[in-house]
Amino acid sequence: MRRIVGGLVLAAALAAPVQAGDEIVLRHALSGPALDTLTTLVRRFNSGQKGKSGVVLQDLAGMDEDGRRQLPHLALLDADDSVAFFGTLPRFKMLYQVMAESREKFDAKRFFPLVADAVDDMQGRLQALPLGLSLPVLMWNKDVYRKAGLDPEKAPKTWWELQEHAGRLYDAGIKCPYTSSRFAWVHLENLSSQHGEDYAMREKNGAPRIALNRLVNVKHLALMASWYKSYYLRYFGAGSESDRKFISGDCAILTGESYLYAEAQRAGFAAGVAAMPYYDDVRDATPARFLPDGAALWVLANHKKKEYQVAARFVGFMLRPEVQVEWVRATGFLPMTPPVVEALRAAGVAPTLLDAAIRRLSERKPATARTKHGAGLYRMREIVNQEIAEVWADSKPAKEALDTATRRFNQEPAGLGGAASAR
Repeated sequence: MRRIVGGLVLAAALAAPVQAGDEIVLRHALSGPALDTLTTLVRRFNSGQKGKSGVVLQDLAGMDEDGRRQLPHLALLDADDSVAFFGTLPRFKMLYQVMAESREKFDAKRFFPLVADAVDDMQGRLQALPLGLSLPVLMWNKDVYRKAGLDPEKAPKTWWELQEHAGRLYDAGIKCPYTSSRFAWVHLENLSSQHGEDYAMREKNGAPRIALNRLVNVKHLALMASWYKSYYLRYFGAGSESDRKFISGDCAILTGESYLYAEAQRAGFAAGVAAMPYYDDVRDATPARFLPDGAALWVLANHKKKEYQVAARFVGFMLRPEVQVEWVRATGFLPMTPPVVEALRAAGVAPTLLDAAIRRLSERKPATARTKHGAGLYRMREIVNQEIAEVWADSKPAKEALDTATRRFNQEPAGLGGAASAR
């Protein structure tokens, strides 16, 4: 399960006391600056309610299975972590419905197009609030690069250059030259997007289909398998297990979520960050065509109307520009709306990274080009991770594993169009 980690945590994870009755519970798995900031913001929200009920934070850490099954009102999580958060796959109430029924202002058009695309449904309606999104990036340990005789200021731009760097690191005695978190998102979904091979589609009759086994996907997974066998690549799990290996200094290179760079800067070594590698021998490749993803604020189903009204007010509070700036600066997550960008720029956020991120987030992308959060996305990644495990075990070659994953998913009735509320 993904944990958002950082420095010191506040002693109390609960927000300021609120009156009994319609207060709502927000479950999370945060720590460090992210938890500190969320706690501060929740206290501020509660203090402004003027007698109305507010929000209470609930830390997932230490909760047993029975506790997890007692569903909260809100949860800040990557939807892939639903089982870890709740012990089951619960039903969610769509955010656009919560806001409309509570008569709170909420316009999906105010969000960056690609941020909205990460959490909307097939009709462009927001299912959740995209509070914790990231872009896929490459990070490297400059100190380890220097020891291995590599230029610490030069990141690999292509997968072939990364292979060369990993080989040099391995020859220098580095036991973990390269690793990756969130393998399906980085190495299938974003690889497909970078190289113009949309993996999600609908047939003329509207039936959802995916194609995980295109040439670039097979080629890439076969290359990763060869790196795995030669110890250039170390695989620690399908989720974010590799993050800890990079932050601890055990691994020299990581591909993963951009938010982690803020923590890497505090880890005690010189860390670099750059765009994801790509294949320069693939025609019409667009290296910067990334798909943001990550944690969002989801609303759980089957609660009272007054409780949903509290949730709607809290969402409105989190959308205030000054609140967004405070949140993004503390966590490293992507800004949700354009007005926040100038405030971040004025606050000294690295202009090169900020400009690159904003260019991509501002682009429009057809909603049918990716799976949507819900039964489809969760199940697709589950199947992909199962089949890739067969590749690491040397039980299947890359093409067979991706052919099997494609066939398994397309034969299931849920398909890629499953809404989050239908889980």
